[in-house]
Amino acid sequence: MAEHFGKLYLIPTGLGDQPVWDVLPQSIQKILAFTDDYIVENEKTARRFIKETLPEKLQPSLNFHVLNKYTEEAEKSTFLEACKAGKPMGLLSEAGCPAVADPGSDIVKLAHENNIQVVPLVGPSSIIMALMGSGMNGQSFAFNGYLPIDKQERKAELKRLERVSQEQNQSQLFIETPYRNNKMLEDLWSTLHPQTRVCVACDLTLPTEYIKTFPAQDWKHTKVDLHKRPAIFIIHKD
Repeated sequence: MAEHFGKLYLIPTGLGDQPVWDVLPQSIQKILAFTDDYIVENEKTARRFIKETLPEKLQPSLNFHVLNKYTEEAEKSTFLEACKAGKPMGLLSEAGCPAVADPGSDIVKLAHENNIQVVPLVGPSSIIMALMGSGMNGQSFAFNGYLPIDKQERKAELKRLERVSQEQNQSQLFIETPYRNNKMLEDLWSTLHPQTRVCVACDLTLPTEYIKTFPAQDWKHTKVDLHKRPAIFIIHKD
């Protein structure tokens, strides 16, 4: 057991409500079995995930630090005390892989600053899965997070990303708040060059998974409802 002491394990979760073993490796059970201290976005969902993944784990033995947009920097600095004391810790995301488009990256940064070994575990990443399924350049790509909310600023940013894509032969990935997905798709086909390729990848790993790549102009006539469905958008101009 000593080889596990003091390490920070980056533990992936599913991307939706599908059974965990449809998308996660069984090896995660081994990590959960000897780890009692966790950094999570939501304690309730983290407990539910651990219970589903390892039912025999005693819930009263678990300790949680909650990490979200309200967490103060000074508080974050105390989250790794268990690791410093030689205990293993787990960092859990609400969906997919921790520390990618996720507040957990701040904790990983602190771990490196404190010479704590970081161990990323295998699991689903919507960003990588969308790129894999897009048919776009997987050698050079950039994830841009959320685009501006203001309509004109968003359109200007889309045109800028389109230019970068063409100049650098680079796929450009971004996301939107799920209830604004349909509006984002409309902005894509109405703003970009008609032949710029646009990929929409939503509900990844779920039974309702949808991944399609068309020229921007074709999306105008494509009937798909993305409302409140987690999605990744990718553009590439040849």
